[in-house]
Amino acid sequence: MKTATHRGGKLLTSHGWRLCRVAVAWVCVTLVVGAHADDYRGREEAASILVEVGNEGVDVVWAGELLAVAKRQQSILDAIARPAEKTKPWYDYRDIFLTERRIREGIVFWDTHAAVLEEISRRTGVPSAVMVAIIGVETFYGRITGSYRVIDALATLAFDYPRRSPFFTRELEQFLILAWESGKDPLALKGSYAGAMGYGQFMPSSYRAYARSFEPGGVPDIWDNPADAISSVGHYLQAHGWQADERVLLDAVANQPSDSLFEAGLKPSQSIDALAQAGLSTEVDVDPHTQVTPIKLETTDGQRYWLGLQNFYVITRYNHSAMYAMAVWELSQAIVAARPVS
Repeated sequence: MKTATHRGGKLLTSHGWRLCRVAVAWVCVTLVVGAHADDYRGREEAASILVEVGNEGVDVVWAGELLAVAKRQQSILDAIARPAEKTKPWYDYRDIFLTERRIREGIVFWDTHAAVLEEISRRTGVPSAVMVAIIGVETFYGRITGSYRVIDALATLAFDYPRRSPFFTRELEQFLILAWESGKDPLALKGSYAGAMGYGQFMPSSYRAYARSFEPGGVPDIWDNPADAISSVGHYLQAHGWQADERVLLDAVANQPSDSLFEAGLKPSQSIDALAQAGLSTEVDVDPHTQVTPIKLETTDGQRYWLGLQNFYVITRYNHSAMYAMAVWELSQAIVAARPVS
């Protein structure tokens, strides 16, 4: 049993102390800020959020005051209901990112931060081109990082988007902890409609788990420091299983494959040999036992097919979409092809 704490002449166990903290959090909601029924701190769910962040050392009065100023944004609810990955065919989605300007400015970003990219690639095994492309797809190399206050985005989705409320409630808690620990002004931090932040659009939980400063030991600044953003993207991909010097994607040839082949999810789980017998093969010389993900996307010339390897799957950990990962990979290769060799 953990060390007990004396309080008011009685001995409290760790369990009793936790219940006491719950009571304190509820008092903070109802008495300190509960007079305002029109803000999020007056919602019943706010109590559990304050308990969770309080258990992580966050001042619950401070956190409650933040919930009080968070504003519901209908435009956020409208945007999340129509993400491009689910509403556009591949050829339209691709055209958003595979533009001459995005390729050209990817080269500029790479050249500007070449030393940092080379060092992070050395540390993580992730190619510079892939890190550049992710930042290019996410924020156009830092130009479009989002205009919503993160507190508004996460509160709106946590309290008013029931379908994914558990996810965004956790992210709201992580954001409050992040802001408390870092000392950053939580009302000044802006991001996407989903609460993603900085050059690489990290959610608060991803920031706390994977963000890394370029200079070891520093506090990562993914908002204003491109070196920290690059370091964080590289570490994220490495932590999710990037395999250095391995392929990402294989072209495939289809011979009337069943639609069921493409319904097994994004994780590589079918062997090249088994897929070949089922009508989807590759002409690339590779171990037939290799586990891959069959991919089918609609182009302007009809359906096209690929086999995604482990590194393709890792890119989908950034955004759980085959179209997203394909856009990142194709942009990375377009930048490589267009960048002059020094």
